[in-house]
Amino acid sequence: MLEVSNLACSRGDHRLFYGLSFSLKPGQIMQLQGENGSGKTTLLRALCGFMMPDEGEVLWRSENIRHLGEDYCSEILYLGHLNAIKDELSAVENLCISAGLSGFVLKENDAIAALRHMGLRGREALPAKVLSQGQRRRVALARLMVSDAKLWILDEPLTALDVGAVALIQGLIAEHLENQGMVIFTTHQPFRVAGMEMHSLSLS
Repeated sequence: MLEVSNLACSRGDHRLFYGLSFSLKPGQIMQLQGENGSGKTTLLRALCGFMMPDEGEVLWRSENIRHLGEDYCSEILYLGHLNAIKDELSAVENLCISAGLSGFVLKENDAIAALRHMGLRGREALPAKVLSQGQRRRVALARLMVSDAKLWILDEPLTALDVGAVALIQGLIAEHLENQGMVIFTTHQPFRVAGMEMHSLSLS
């Protein structure tokens, strides 16, 4: 469903990678590996359509994502290594606004339920600026629970999480894959999903 053909990307005058080709089918998960600066985040952003590659193309359902616009955006969920939440807004408000930006209305009760599942009971109405880094990361990751996106693109999703939260994310990813979703992610931490074959792609 996702096909990458002869992709090349640069940062300034430095060529990060070229001739990159791979595919991902429903129910599959892929980990991007490579040293810092190898182009992992750049690749993820290119897969989202946030930046244009120097060469090659990204296809979704056999069509170039450049031609799909919002139709493609509605089928992907991107979580960067930064949380992208507003300090002055509450956890609930952040979650509802991010849903709105993704094109759907999230009811407050559903947002509260997702945040509580993520271990934030009692903190739903607090402004994000008073939350710890781990709690802020949980707010961002609560988007996984309320999104219908087919493809999850996750850049360092385990940053600032404790062991319990990591296990929770593993469970959410496993459920997504069982429902024929797809996941591409980066992480510097050991990570596996029980019962699922982990594909890997190394950038060097």
